[in-house]
Amino acid sequence: MVNISTINWVFVCGLCFCLGGIAVLNFMPLGSDCVCPLSNPLAQLGGAGERISVIKKEPADVNKPQPHDHGASVHKMALLVPFRDRFEELLQFVPHMTAFLKRQDVAHHIFVLNQMDRFRFNRASLINVGFQFASDVYDYIAMHDVDLLPLNDNLHYEYPSSLGPLHIAPVVLHPKYHYDNFVGGILLVRREHFKQMNGMSNQYWGWGLEDDEFFVRIRDAGLQVTRPQNIKTGTNDTFSHIHNRYHRKRDTQKCFNQKEMTRKRDHNTGLNNVKYKILKVHEMLIDQVPVTILNILLDCDVNKTPWCDCSGTAAAASAVQT
Repeated sequence: MVNISTINWVFVCGLCFCLGGIAVLNFMPLGSDCVCPLSNPLAQLGGAGERISVIKKEPADVNKPQPHDHGASVHKMALLVPFRDRFEELLQFVPHMTAFLKRQDVAHHIFVLNQMDRFRFNRASLINVGFQFASDVYDYIAMHDVDLLPLNDNLHYEYPSSLGPLHIAPVVLHPKYHYDNFVGGILLVRREHFKQMNGMSNQYWGWGLEDDEFFVRIRDAGLQVTRPQNIKTGTNDTFSHIHNRYHRKRDTQKCFNQKEMTRKRDHNTGLNNVKYKILKVHEMLIDQVPVTILNILLDCDVNKTPWCDCSGTAAAASAVQT
């Protein structure tokens, strides 16, 4: 009988890494060491009042890549990826972006902002949380969709100029969105500029419009959006858009007074008052690339944004409690 330890299997790594119940699969001999979640060197950066649970770390293997170790790099980019139930895309995203940014010699680390609560997806709030977590170490962020992969090496993920954010995926290059003032997909922002704008609005539950509101914040702060120059590719060959709209339908529902409220500039919410808890911080490897996973519980004030739950369940529960 063949010794099972000598066979390469697709297996669950002791169920050690969990994204909301999804286990990471690794191709390796069963006799190899299993890559499991490690403690987070940035855990102390969480905001006040957050509950952070960290899995203990084994002694580091000096022969393996270590997260957040960027040597003497002048600038360091936190690649913030808002995330929920996009496991297949993530497995493509991590190795692709790592190879892409390595060719540009961009010091960076990938943070997967995994929303674990029962409310509708809130991309902007997740970015606020990711920024709070990483900004003491990283001096600029990339707000990056997990399903948008750059193909043209002339798209430089460089430190943005003093003018304002650098939009890597402008309308003349993005495969899907072609309207004025679009700043979605991939946007690079200096740390001081993100603070100056008080981050992003927290009232955008469900899909869409948070980037449009952020554009207004950029303008109101006296900043300008810059874009890549002299790009020879176009909308069909600059990016790979790996979203399957039939397999993963977007949550475009509008309920309560959401449509009215989310068409306005939000002067009340942002980086300074995002409500959340970080349940766990995982350091793990995807194709030998160090990645930090934040399991995040966002909080919703159903009296102010009842559209965080169009079923009305959260609002009803809140009414009972009060």
